[in-house]
Amino acid sequence: MRILLTGSGGFVGSRLATVLNSESCFQLRTASRSVLEDKNNFRIELESASNWMDALEGVNTVIHTAARAHVMKDEVPDPLAEYRKVNVAGTLNLARQAAQAGVKRFIFISSIGVNGNINICPFTEHDEPSPAEPYAQSKWEAEQGLWDIQRETGMELVIIRPPLVYGANAPGNFGSLVCWIEKGVPLPLGAIHNKRSLVALDNLVDLIVTCIDHPAAANQVFLAGDGQDVSTTELLRGVGRTMGKPARLIPVPAGMLMFGAGFLGKKAVAQRLLGSLQVDISKARSLLGWEPPLSVEEGLRRCFVSENEC
Repeated sequence: MRILLTGSGGFVGSRLATVLNSESCFQLRTASRSVLEDKNNFRIELESASNWMDALEGVNTVIHTAARAHVMKDEVPDPLAEYRKVNVAGTLNLARQAAQAGVKRFIFISSIGVNGNINICPFTEHDEPSPAEPYAQSKWEAEQGLWDIQRETGMELVIIRPPLVYGANAPGNFGSLVCWIEKGVPLPLGAIHNKRSLVALDNLVDLIVTCIDHPAAANQVFLAGDGQDVSTTELLRGVGRTMGKPARLIPVPAGMLMFGAGFLGKKAVAQRLLGSLQVDISKARSLLGWEPPLSVEEGLRRCFVSENEC
């Protein structure tokens, strides 16, 4: 089976490329902004006018992990417009050409932000989408456009919405947490009793690989997760134990922290640390027979060991 993987230089894509290259049943082609074009690697920008036809020749499945994830509000007047250029227009251009080239299945890595960024009951695939931030809004618009293409062309579509992905050298919020623990920074997060769903990088990769040729995955949306929810306090303590460094956590009530964050204009940041965001992965379990291979404990351990030790 010949696969085209976009975003192969990214956090998820690079790990996925390693796993796919280790399997003899897959012939992998990769596309990113940072590789030189050769027989199996293409340097292609994710734009509305990019030509993907050479990369798509003979491809059975496209796994689309490439996306624009960060737009600074102080750099552009309309961040959503910038996200749309890549995450919507670029994605749909690729998908249309994939269908034209005869690709059987298109796997799109979306975001749990499509569902929302805080909840009381765990999100499911059937919930009404409620993206609260521009990045998530662009992913939702891309999903809608992909369903239009699926209905028009018959190309199978699989959408995976992961929550926060953690692993070695993870970017974003998890990387910041690791940095704080590494530096021994005292944090007022010792009394947070929320529930957050996370997904270890290798668990997400395993779900993606399962969806490559599983018959029941066709034209479905799946939420990804470890199947274990943790509080921010528990996560920080777990990171500290794994690193062999104490997590210096001060027990400050969450309500007080949220009030202070609102006063400082940091309510969105506080919600990520203090609010709950749970996902229900029972659909992937029942429909695909999939179980996350790693526990949260093992997922955290792999953040701080070399690949040879895993």
